[in-house]
Amino acid sequence: MTTGLSDIQDIAGQTRPAMLFQRGVFALSRAAAVVAALLVVGMVLHILLEIGLRMVDRSTFVLDEMVGYAIAGATFLSLGYAFEHSALVRVGLLVDRLSGRTRRVLETCCGLATLAVTTQIAWAIAKTAMRSFERGRTSSSIAEIPLWIPEAVCATGLAIFSLQILAWILRQILDLPGPVPPGNADPLQNDL
Repeated sequence: MTTGLSDIQDIAGQTRPAMLFQRGVFALSRAAAVVAALLVVGMVLHILLEIGLRMVDRSTFVLDEMVGYAIAGATFLSLGYAFEHSALVRVGLLVDRLSGRTRRVLETCCGLATLAVTTQIAWAIAKTAMRSFERGRTSSSIAEIPLWIPEAVCATGLAIFSLQILAWILRQILDLPGPVPPGNADPLQNDL
């Protein structure tokens, strides 16, 4: 009987905890991207509702606020997924000219710098969300949305992005394949 080891082996056939971590983070990034897509659908539905209501001289009076929160949430929640699919803008002036170990070392250094900045911003937003929760701060609109909710969503998106960066750094250090194979039929393919 097999022990299910094939479930935790990388493409090269080696069992590595880093591969499990990477797959877990990528699954988390995918889940966050699904929530981001649902936020976009929610925005569209809210806009359509508002259009219909305004035809009969009515309004929800919170369209701008809700769409603003949804845009922020969708943006931050999709960062990890977009990063893994190489859909974020990167300046590769020097890195693109390198290959092999030299490129991986430089990519690791860039990844560590990005991770440091991203985690600091995530922590600052998380602290703001906790403070908003403790103080019971709400938006100044008619909806009085508790501000910790959109702030926590943004902090969560940045935390997932930070985990995705960490998984990517581990791939650079250990020379592991990514969960999105190069040349995938997916239009957002990982070219590293």
